[in-house]
Amino acid sequence: MRPPVTEVIEAHRALARLVAPLDDAQVRAASALPGWSRGHVLAHLTDNARMFARLAEHALCGELVPAYDGGVDERNAIIDADAGRDAAGHRAELAARTAELEAVWEQVGDADWSRPVTFRDADVSATVFARWREVWIHMVDLDLGVRPADWPVELACHVVDFLRCRLPAGTRVRAEDVPREWSVGDGLGQVVGGPVRDLAAWMAGRTPAVLPVAAQALPDLGPWPPHPPQIPG
Repeated sequence: MRPPVTEVIEAHRALARLVAPLDDAQVRAASALPGWSRGHVLAHLTDNARMFARLAEHALCGELVPAYDGGVDERNAIIDADAGRDAAGHRAELAARTAELEAVWEQVGDADWSRPVTFRDADVSATVFARWREVWIHMVDLDLGVRPADWPVELACHVVDFLRCRLPAGTRVRAEDVPREWSVGDGLGQVVGGPVRDLAAWMAGRTPAVLPVAAQALPDLGPWPPHPPQIPG
């Protein structure tokens, strides 16, 4: 599948517009993620871009490096250390790291997208999809007016596909507004239906505009797809 580079660049532009008017007090205010300020979310998005650029740069040289040399502790320390930037500092760092990531992607040829990376034991292409998810989902977490209803339809479809592993075996997910359906295993169990953006929001642990419906109670969601032990996300 073609990695959605153009779509991620559009998401980057939407994120830049969203944070452009923020002042220092708004950056320090709570986000929709428990325990995280908006500054924490922005620090994560900024360092996430740096991390993916690093993985891609090394992959182009035929090298495998961990997402973080110090594992999840390093990742968390970077976010905590950078969360306290003022609004202008967050905007500048986010713009710089985003530009670096996009510049690395410009160097990736068609055959290079399948080069392996340590992130999820996947390839460079998978990091593009991951960045797409990160930007749009965390724009909702910034609690600045972006909602899952604003997500592109294809992004929502991708999120459902990526997160269907959170559902019990046999579950079938049916989008009511686009001709798409996903199954977990044989798909002979419960059917969960709804608009695709609402399905994606629910499966991502965010608040949908309309809760998906099922003949019985909605199934409990399992954990987010795991990373290899040394690779936080």
